[in-house]
Amino acid sequence: MELRLESVDKQVGAATHLYPLDMVLQPHAVTVLLGATQAGKTTLMRLMAGLDQPSHGRVWVNSEDVTGMPVRERNVAMVYQQFINYPSMTVADNIASPLKLRGKADRTTIGQRVMELAKKLHIEPFLQRLPAELSGGQQQRVALARALAKNAPLMLLDEPLVNLDYKLREELREELSALFATGDSTVVYATTEPTEALLLGGYTAVMDAGEVLQYGPTAEVFQRPKSIRVARAFSDPPMNLIEAKAASIGVQLSGGLQLQVPLARQFDGGLTVGVRASALRVHQRDNDVALPGRVELAEISGSDTFVHVHTDAGEVVAQLTGVHYFDLGAPITLYLDPAQAYVFDPKGELLVAPAKRGN
Repeated sequence: MELRLESVDKQVGAATHLYPLDMVLQPHAVTVLLGATQAGKTTLMRLMAGLDQPSHGRVWVNSEDVTGMPVRERNVAMVYQQFINYPSMTVADNIASPLKLRGKADRTTIGQRVMELAKKLHIEPFLQRLPAELSGGQQQRVALARALAKNAPLMLLDEPLVNLDYKLREELREELSALFATGDSTVVYATTEPTEALLLGGYTAVMDAGEVLQYGPTAEVFQRPKSIRVARAFSDPPMNLIEAKAASIGVQLSGGLQLQVPLARQFDGGLTVGVRASALRVHQRDNDVALPGRVELAEISGSDTFVHVHTDAGEVVAQLTGVHYFDLGAPITLYLDPAQAYVFDPKGELLVAPAKRGN
C-alpha cells in the first residue's frame, strides 16, 4: 500500500505537536521515524493509523482519502512501547488471534505460523502461559508477534524494543530486519537510536520538536545530513561540532588547525566543522591531521571506548574500537582525515560532506 500525507499538521489547543509536512511512504519498505523523546514520532504514527485526525491536511491510502476514517475500518497493526495483550488468552492464542479473526487459514497453518514467530522472538517456551505470567520484555515480544502475524498492509511500531534488555534487543533488530524484508507490509518504525535506524535500513525521517527535518533513503540521510540539527540527531554520540572560518586551503578551526576541504565560495560568517566520533583515532594514517589535547574522561561501553578530549579547537569525543585505558589529564593526540569532515554554513546548512565509501 502507498500512504501519503499531504500538508498534515496537529495542534492541541495553543500547542503545535506536529508542524505541516508532506510525506509519501515507500510501499513494502521500512520507514524509520528517528528523533528524541517528544520529537513528534508518536503523534505522526497516530495520524497514520487513524487513531487521531490531523488539524489540517489529508491522509491518502492508495489514492483514497482516509482522513476521517477511524482506525477500526483500516487494516493496520500497531505495537506501542506499552505492550497490550489479551490477558485471558494464552501466548499462543494471543499470537493466533488475528489469523483466526481473518478466518483464511486452517488450524495447522495457524499453528505453524505461531511457532515460527515464537521461535524468532524467543518466546516458544511460553506459548501455553498467560501474559500475566511473563516478564515485561516477554509480554512485549508477544505483542510484537501478534502484530507480525496480522501481516497488515501497514504496520506501525512505536519503539517496540525499548523495554527489552540490550542483548535481546540486538538480536531482535536483526530478526526484524529480515522479517520486514520478506513481508508485504509497509512498515513505520519509531526509535530514538540512530544505530537502530542504520540497522533497519530502508528510509528514515529525522524528526525534532514536531518537525520532519529530512526524509530519504537511510544511508543518504546519514551520509549527507542537510543541517546541523539532522547531523546531531543522526549521530550517536552526537556529532562533534567545532567553530571554524574559511581559510586559504579550506577551513581553519579554533586554535589554528587548518583542514583542506573543498569550499565552493568564501564566507564572511563563521562556519561549523562536524566530525563524527568514529572518524577520530589515536593512530595516524596518510593524509591525517593531528589534534592534540588532554583526556577529560574515558568511558568503556560494550566493545568501544569513548574518550572525551579537551583540545585547542574545543571539546570533542572520539569513539575508539576496543577497550582502551587512559589516565585523566594525560596528553593525547587524535587524528582526523579532512576528507571525513563535514562543513556547515553560518545558517547551519550543509556545505561539504565526506565522499561515499568506495568513491
